[in-house]
Amino acid sequence: MSERVVHGIRIRRLRLHADGRTYDVDFRGPADAPRPLSIIAGAFGTGKTTILEFVDYCLGASDHPRHPAITPKVRAATLEIELSGTPYLIERAVGEPSTFAYVCPGRLDETGTATPERRPLRPAGAANSLSSLLLSHCKLEGVRLRDGRTEAGAVTDPLSFRDLMWLCFLPSERLDDRNLLFENVPMKHLKLRQVVDVVFDVHNDRAIELGRRIGALELRLGEAHQAHRAASELVAEVEPAGRDELAGLERAAKAELAACAQATAALDERARSDTRFAEELRERHREAGGAARVAAALLRDRETQAQRMTSLRATYADDVSKLVMLAEAGNLFPPMRLDVCPSCLTPIPAGVTACENCGEAPAGPPDVGAELRSARARLTELTEYLDELEREIPRLRVAAARAQEVEARAAAEVDAATAHAVTPYLAQRDALARRREDAATTLQRAVDGLRLTGVVHRRLALVEHLESQLGTLRDELFAVLTPAGERTAVVERVGGRYRDILREWHFPRAGDARLAEDLTPYTRDEPYTAASSGGRTLIALAWQLALFEIAWEERSSHPGFLLLDSPQKNLGAGEDAVTDRIYRHIERWLAGGGAGAQIVVADNAPPPTVASDVVVRFSRRADRPPYALIDDDIA
Repeated sequence: MSERVVHGIRIRRLRLHADGRTYDVDFRGPADAPRPLSIIAGAFGTGKTTILEFVDYCLGASDHPRHPAITPKVRAATLEIELSGTPYLIERAVGEPSTFAYVCPGRLDETGTATPERRPLRPAGAANSLSSLLLSHCKLEGVRLRDGRTEAGAVTDPLSFRDLMWLCFLPSERLDDRNLLFENVPMKHLKLRQVVDVVFDVHNDRAIELGRRIGALELRLGEAHQAHRAASELVAEVEPAGRDELAGLERAAKAELAACAQATAALDERARSDTRFAEELRERHREAGGAARVAAALLRDRETQAQRMTSLRATYADDVSKLVMLAEAGNLFPPMRLDVCPSCLTPIPAGVTACENCGEAPAGPPDVGAELRSARARLTELTEYLDELEREIPRLRVAAARAQEVEARAAAEVDAATAHAVTPYLAQRDALARRREDAATTLQRAVDGLRLTGVVHRRLALVEHLESQLGTLRDELFAVLTPAGERTAVVERVGGRYRDILREWHFPRAGDARLAEDLTPYTRDEPYTAASSGGRTLIALAWQLALFEIAWEERSSHPGFLLLDSPQKNLGAGEDAVTDRIYRHIERWLAGGGAGAQIVVADNAPPPTVASDVVVRFSRRADRPPYALIDDDIA
C-alpha cells in the first residue's frame, strides 16, 4: 500500500497570478494530503472547466483558457503537485502560450524554495523536457511508440505525457460527440490503443523496450553519479561545514541581526531621552536651517531669472535694430515705378500713379512704425527689470551667506551641548555595527553554503531517483520473461469492470456491455455511437473509470489521477438517482481498491451526499461568495 501512496502524480493546489492578487483552488484535505475526491461545483460560466483546463495547461497542454475574465487579468499559472510523494511547483506564463515551464521542488507560499528549472515542452522526448520529468514518475520515461501497428522496422516516436493525459482527463466534449476513442483521426485512434497497451505493460517488444530504457537509465545514472561526486568535492573544498551546521549558523545569524536591530533601537531611544534638554537648541537649528534653505532658494531663483532675461533682452534689441533699418531703407530708396499694370497689363504713362484701366496702384514702402514702438517698449521694460534684479542679487547673496552662518552656529551649539551626553553611546553604536556586520557576513556564508549543499542534495536526490527507476525497470524486465497476461486478458478485465459499473448504474441491458479488442465500448451489441446522448455520457464515464480503476489496482504505469468534466451532461433533470449512483461508485472505489488514487470532478450541481467532497462552490451571486473563479469579475 505504501507504494501506491507515493506512486505517480497528485494534484495539490492551483494558483492563477494576477496583478496584485491571486486566485487559488485547493485540492488538499485536512492532513495536507491530496483529497481522494475533489468536486468543483457551481453555476454555468463560473470557471469550473477553466480550473481543469489550467491544470492540463500546467501539465504541458499547448494552450490555456481564453475567457474574457481570464486574459486581461491572469499573467501566470502555478500548479502544486506531488511527484512520487514529493511536492513540486510547475509554473507557466499566461497570454501567449509559452513553450516551456518552470519546475522546482517546493510548495506554494513556502519560502526558500529551490531555483526553478526551465523545462521545454518540445521535443517531448528530450531528457530535460517537462514530459520526460512527468513520465519518469509514472515509470514511462523513454518509452517509444510505433508509427505502424506491427511492422518490425516501423519508425518510432517517443511517448509524450500529452498522450498519457487521454487516460487522465475526460473533457466535456468527449462525453457525447461519438469520438471517445478519436475515431475521426485514425493515427490518434491507433496511438490511444498503444498508450493503453503501454500503461498496462502489454505493448509489443516489451522486453526490448525495457532493455533499451535500462541502458539509457544506466548511462544517465553514471552521469548523475559523476556530477554528484564533482559537486561534493567542490563543496567540501569551498565549504567544509555540513548542512545542519550551516542551517544552525543561518538561524543564529538571523537571530543576531534581529537582536542588533532591537539593541540599536533601544540605544537610539536612550540617546534621545538623555539629550532632550537640547530640544530648544535643536528647534533653533531647524529654524535656522529652514531660513538658510529659503534664502538659498530665493537667490537661486533671482539669478536664474537674470540669466534668462539677459538673453531675452538681447533678442529684443536685435529686433529693434532690424526694424529701424527697414524704416530707414524706405526713406533712402524711392518706391519702384511701374510701366505696365501687373493686373491687366495696360501701359501706365509717366507721372500717373494708378492704372487708368483697372485702378491698380503700386505698393508703397511697408509701415513698421507700430512694430518698432512695441519692440522698444518691451526692451525698455526688460532693461528696467534686469536693473532691478542686478540691484537685488547682491543683497540676496549677503542674506544667504548670513543664513548659512546662523545655521552653522546653531549646529555647533547643538553639538557642543549634546557631546557629553551622546559620546558614551557612540562606542556602543560602533560595537553594535560590528556585531551586525559580523552577523551579516555569517548569514551570507550560511546562505551561500546552503545553496552549495542544496546542489549536492538535489544531485543526490536525482541519483536516488534514477537508482529507484532502474531497479523498477530491472524488476519489470525479469517479470516480463514470464508474461503475466496478454492484451486480450487486459481488455477482458477492463471490459468486465466497464460492465459492472454500468450494471451498478442500472444502465439498460448492462449485462450485454463489453469492450471490443480495439477498446470500443459496446452496449446491446451495438457500439456506443448508437446510444442516445445521455447514454453516451454514461458509457464514456464508465469506460474512462474502468480503465483508470483497473490500471490503478494492477499498479500499472497510470499517473494515478483522473479529471472528469460535467458528468451530468445530457442526463436530464430527472436523473438524480443516476447521479447519486455515479458518485457512490466513485466514493466506494476510492475508499477500497482505489485508495491512494485521486479524482477531480467539475459538476454544476453535485448531490448533497458528496457535499463534504466539494472543495469550492461558485454561486455567481455577488452576495454569496465566492462569485466565480475570478471572484472580482462581478458584472
